[in-house]
Amino acid sequence: MGSLSTNLFFFLCIFLLVLTSFPYNLWGVEETLLRSETELLTHELLESAKQPEFFDWLKRIRRRIHEYPELAFEEYKTSQFVRNELDLLGIEYVSPVAKTGLVGTVGSGRQPWFGLRADMDALLMQELVESEYKSKINGKMHACGHDAHVTMLLGAARLLQNRRDKLKGTVKLVFQPAEEGYAGASYMIEEGALDGVKAIFGMHVWPFTPTGIISSRPGPLMAGAGRFTAIMQGKGGHAATPHRTKDPILAVSMAVLALQQLVSRETDPLKSRVVSVAFVDGGEAGNVIPESVKFGGTFRFMTFEGHSYLKQRIKEIIETQASVHQCSATVDFAEDLLRSYPPTVNDPTMYEHAKKVGEVLLGEQNVQYASITMGAEDFSFYSQKMPAAFFIIGAQNKMATATDVKAGVFRLVKKGSEENP
Repeated sequence: MGSLSTNLFFFLCIFLLVLTSFPYNLWGVEETLLRSETELLTHELLESAKQPEFFDWLKRIRRRIHEYPELAFEEYKTSQFVRNELDLLGIEYVSPVAKTGLVGTVGSGRQPWFGLRADMDALLMQELVESEYKSKINGKMHACGHDAHVTMLLGAARLLQNRRDKLKGTVKLVFQPAEEGYAGASYMIEEGALDGVKAIFGMHVWPFTPTGIISSRPGPLMAGAGRFTAIMQGKGGHAATPHRTKDPILAVSMAVLALQQLVSRETDPLKSRVVSVAFVDGGEAGNVIPESVKFGGTFRFMTFEGHSYLKQRIKEIIETQASVHQCSATVDFAEDLLRSYPPTVNDPTMYEHAKKVGEVLLGEQNVQYASITMGAEDFSFYSQKMPAAFFIIGAQNKMATATDVKAGVFRLVKKGSEENP
């Protein structure tokens, strides 16, 4: 029932917008009319989605995508699978966009255009659960729910296509690659996939919230994120004669401690920032001081000023600590490959509209006000370009998952992915 409710919520938000054909900032429909139309459509769509054939179709799609996970910008089979399904539905699309992405179109082609977005990539993780549809690709897994996102967007596409004559505008189905750390959304924008789109909706399944509950908030919802990697270069030697070395481990240790002061002593306590060193790699023998040490981590922020400040100070602190300990340091933010994510900000009007739809579909008590999280999501690039609304969708089923979660159903096998919150 969680997948069903999620799919319908995702679909209803966009359907009501294009059905009534009002610009996001000039909505003239009375709330009572919106409520009555929403309730009517909800009943109609629930009846359609309850059909066993539709539900079984969704389940087959999700399991098929789950079995064959693909990493960022490698989603070739997933993209082909989506294209095949869109062909069967008679939906036109543009492909490839941003290497492995695609954008489908449902409706008249006239304005207003509204977007629905689903990310497609998986993670470098080993799935340990034994099931008939577990990952068939060693070391790769859909552990962040993107298989469900793609399935829901295909479900929404089918429902939309079956009612395309009722649309007074156009829906853009945005199947996006590379959300996990590689900023696929920014490449979709750069290649023109969102040109002409007036507003966009996105969502993410969340395993710590029960099914049937959704949450979000107007304004800032999720943090921006950047990464840094540094190499501390010293002079190696025997650990019994440290005075003959320039110890990079000591320099890195002091740098890690100093970086913690960026939040505790340089940030207003009422503002949210994070600096976390997540790995240190140096030395192999217990009696040898290494020549160099590599370390790095992530930093989070809620404003662009916070991004620029933390970036500057991280570099200054690491280089200064290197100098103090007679070492040298290089700091790399790798923004040519791993672009920093801006904060995700919900447009208040878009949020309120989606919230009202959710309340009709799920009940007011099941539409909750979310707390800001310091996790990051590249939907943020869309929210910088146009009015956007992003919702968290409850996916927790304690009866089905409690035992597996406690046992540990997957393990991280390689570092480097920017996981969602």
